[in-house]
Amino acid sequence: MVDLSMLVQGIRSGEMRALARACRLIDERDARAFELLKLLFQHDGHAYVIGVTGTPGAGKSTLVDGLIRLYRDQGKRVAVLAIDPTSPYSGGAILGDRIRMQQHFTDEGVFIRSIATRGHLGGLSRSTGDVLHVLHAAKFDVVILETVGVGQDELEVTQLADTTLVVMAPGLGDDIQAIKAGILEVADVFAVNKADRVGADATAQDLLQMLSLRRVPKGVTKMQGHTAVSTLRKGPEAEAGEWVPPILKTVAHRQEGLAELVDAFAKHRAFLTTTEAGRAIREQRRIAEFRAILYQALIDEVDARFAERVSEKLKDVVDGRADPYSSAEALVRGVIDDQAET
Repeated sequence: MVDLSMLVQGIRSGEMRALARACRLIDERDARAFELLKLLFQHDGHAYVIGVTGTPGAGKSTLVDGLIRLYRDQGKRVAVLAIDPTSPYSGGAILGDRIRMQQHFTDEGVFIRSIATRGHLGGLSRSTGDVLHVLHAAKFDVVILETVGVGQDELEVTQLADTTLVVMAPGLGDDIQAIKAGILEVADVFAVNKADRVGADATAQDLLQMLSLRRVPKGVTKMQGHTAVSTLRKGPEAEAGEWVPPILKTVAHRQEGLAELVDAFAKHRAFLTTTEAGRAIREQRRIAEFRAILYQALIDEVDARFAERVSEKLKDVVDGRADPYSSAEALVRGVIDDQAET
């Protein structure tokens, strides 16, 4: 039996075993995880969260490994959540990005965990946000979220990260990817990695041209509604209260350009904490998190209390006796009527 008060103490003290146990409870959706998160929430908001996304083969994991080194040289405690695709057989993470970062395993100032997506779309895992609260409570200075890396639809990272880094590389078709709105809109900072390869300058120039064309009305935040859009976009030059994503060239395996990346992160963090746009982004993030928790709580409650009714509706839909829209509507109305009677 897990003693939650002792577990909270261990997390607050930065004990790796306590962190691993808390992450396991959350990832397995253990009933005690919800109570644990309630206890930890009062200690929230310590860490600076960096989201790292981009196309496969761009060198995200190597770049993250270099960022860990730089932040550790500054004396900062760093946690990494590497979101991996799910094995269709075991349900576990199959890429194992921790292998690429194994030099940090003996460093008590670094915590690295791979989390399987378990079929969740958007580049993250369903439990990622909850695990983040654990890392905040554990007093990490920097948390790096490395997404699956499946392309331009990984917009969910913007709901969790303070700063989102999009990593691109020459020769991977990124000149086409740059045209797609998702990649453009998700970035606070761009890194053209493997910049020692032919085509790096062209990739950076393509990005610059696309950013110059991208325009978003003032007052639109990158978390408005369910669509992630760039906080700022009014040509290549920033106006007052605006942020234009810088485009930096890096060679991660040689640590080249990473110090400039860390500097860009610091500037974006300052922007978030000193401008009205930054305040709006933080507000929208809280709203999005609450809605996600509320939706999941409602679904879990319906599944638990009305399992038989849900199964009947599912069977009707599967057998073709009813359409899913009418079935869902009837189920919701029935649940509401039952609650009204009680």
